[in-house]
Amino acid sequence: MDCSKQFGKTLYQPAHKLYEDAKSNVELIWSLVLAKPTLSGMTWDHPRGYRCLEAASDLYAAQTGVTINWSRRSLQAFADAPIGELAEAYDLIILDHPHVGLIAESKCLAPLPIPKNGAAGSLGGSLESYVWQDQLWAYPVDAACQVAVKRSDICRAVPADWEAVLDARPGDFQIVTPLMPVDAVDMMMTLVAGRGEDTLPISTTEFMSRENGTLALRILKALYRLGPEEAVRWNPITVLEAMATTDEFAYSPCLFSYINYARPGFRTHRLDYVDLPTFRGSTVKRGILGGAGIGVSALSEQRQEAMNFASWVASEPVQSGVYLDNDGQPAHPRTWTKEQENPLYRGFLKGSRGTMDQAWTRPRDVWFLGFIDEVCAILPDFFVRDLDEDDFLDSLNSLYRHHSKRGDAQ
Repeated sequence: MDCSKQFGKTLYQPAHKLYEDAKSNVELIWSLVLAKPTLSGMTWDHPRGYRCLEAASDLYAAQTGVTINWSRRSLQAFADAPIGELAEAYDLIILDHPHVGLIAESKCLAPLPIPKNGAAGSLGGSLESYVWQDQLWAYPVDAACQVAVKRSDICRAVPADWEAVLDARPGDFQIVTPLMPVDAVDMMMTLVAGRGEDTLPISTTEFMSRENGTLALRILKALYRLGPEEAVRWNPITVLEAMATTDEFAYSPCLFSYINYARPGFRTHRLDYVDLPTFRGSTVKRGILGGAGIGVSALSEQRQEAMNFASWVASEPVQSGVYLDNDGQPAHPRTWTKEQENPLYRGFLKGSRGTMDQAWTRPRDVWFLGFIDEVCAILPDFFVRDLDEDDFLDSLNSLYRHHSKRGDAQ
């Protein structure tokens, strides 16, 4: 059989056609080799949480060709959603540092290289808050703590100290406090830390002392009585929106800060952040640390690319530039120092810096989040039913013993 006749179209194609086919195949291979990945990220649904990351990602794509698509979750889901589930679906995750104990246990995120100048780039212990079992699980990109905030145009007076709250009458300060359970629990810890009890838990049987715990609860109840009843359902955003869009409230003594409300034009009225009140005769301001970090899924097929972006977006030039310019709340201390006189940010970066520098980190053990969930479940009744402070503290310490023992058993 004459194979050249049967297969001639294959074996005896013109040389130029073979060359063109080979060239096309080489170009296809190189396009696959050089193709830049597309990463996925999960953040939270507030301008502070997504505009800065989306703008930074656009800049990063222009510089590197790497695209990042961001999804959003609610503020409550930001605090509650299991990081392990998110790590199965996303390369990059914006998270809260109390999760790091569980993250380290499950290894759902990849450990990150600790920056050589870590301490110099850490504001209020933000970087250290993501270290657990000697490994770093996220880079801080957003720094916050509980501070006070006021409407300077209508605020006529503020409490001289926390004790003044106990003596105040409704209407004295046009005061409002976010007392949604998780915020009230955090404020309780802030108050106790302000009394010098900033290493919690204090023992294997008590989460906090009787003296400081009951005093903190008395102050919380006084703030509830000074504000609207519905404040037991309000988080910091609800309070800040009310202060920035109405003239009903002039001062809030303790909430997690949001830079957006200090920017001219963000809402009808601009807010100014100031340091926390102190206890009488003390200068200690220990607001509980908040903020957010960026972690990399241990399951990511583009782990190194995700790590590169995480390190880049946490760097000072990015934090001071595209991140801050697009509703971001930076975590880098040099950004806070460089921009503290900028009229766009002065009401935030300068006013609350003293408290931010002294921020303290809440427990991050594996049992802690479950414990907080159960305290939050019983806290509304403390306000609405006017429960006794000693009795409530007994319940809190009982829950602590239950959860810490479960944590030890894991």
